[in-house]
Amino acid sequence: DLLPLCRYYSSSKSKLGIGQKLGSRLQVANAKYERFLQRHFPRFYVLYHTFTKGFRLLFQDVREVKVIKTRMLTKGIEFKDLPYRDMEKLRQFRRDMTKAIPLLLISIPPFANYLVFVLMYFFPRQLLIPHFWTPQQQTDFQKVNHAHRAQQYWAVLKGLESAGSHVKDGQLKRSLLDLCNKMQSGVHPNISDIQAIRNLFSGPPLGIKRMNANHMRHLCPLFFLTSYLPTPMIASRLHRHTLELLQLDRSLSRHGQHRLEDSELRLACYVRGLDSGGLDINQCREWLSQWLQLSSRLRESEASLLVHTMVLLSANYLTRRNE
Repeated sequence: DLLPLCRYYSSSKSKLGIGQKLGSRLQVANAKYERFLQRHFPRFYVLYHTFTKGFRLLFQDVREVKVIKTRMLTKGIEFKDLPYRDMEKLRQFRRDMTKAIPLLLISIPPFANYLVFVLMYFFPRQLLIPHFWTPQQQTDFQKVNHAHRAQQYWAVLKGLESAGSHVKDGQLKRSLLDLCNKMQSGVHPNISDIQAIRNLFSGPPLGIKRMNANHMRHLCPLFFLTSYLPTPMIASRLHRHTLELLQLDRSLSRHGQHRLEDSELRLACYVRGLDSGGLDINQCREWLSQWLQLSSRLRESEASLLVHTMVLLSANYLTRRNE
């Protein structure tokens, strides 16, 4: 009875040894291929290395998201109750997949993948997720994306000023117009200046689903959302992203800002509207503290103020620091 079992064990062990040898040979061959590319085709090597590393990072994200989703399902945890890093991972993964899936669908027809590679080569910022960017592209594209976002600052401020004409409460109206004047004069506002107008953002004229369509379209780029959609869809997407950001803030407050690594701190500032690449880490920490000081006091019905704060706290921050 033991003889067949021994044979099976010996056979399995032999197959395992063959598999290990084959895997080892493939690793050696791959290393030689990479050295060949690096020596003879350095530009192509950078692309090759970036893409292989990108796929490893993507598969790692898929595994981590699966673990998070399983834990949410088995333990009945809602998104709003997740730890900060898990919540940020899910938020970023959803955004990445929203960008990647259309490209994957385009590549399905025969030979279409060659067209996709050409498009990815010439339009990496628009078509690729950050996993597939080189370190230099990471820096450059972040600056470009923020520049597009910052182009809306003036229009958002003008929209706030215009909304003041519809405010009946005299004190609120003065506070709003004073804040707009400060911003347009290059002054970085105090948190108390922004808190003074919070009641305007739970209904008309500045609640997420109560503001005019043009103003909503100017807010879309702050979240890197397209504005070329019907107004109800824009309102719904803005509302969803703003509430998600508010939940992320609450989770970050529970986690503790001081526990963030430097890269996480810079990303947190960037997600909330600040061009953190040009600041030192202490400036990022100070700015995020101001943001959380305001965000922690907001109700969900006032979440519209949060998206406007992306402009109010960011537009003149560098100006103030350079004075």
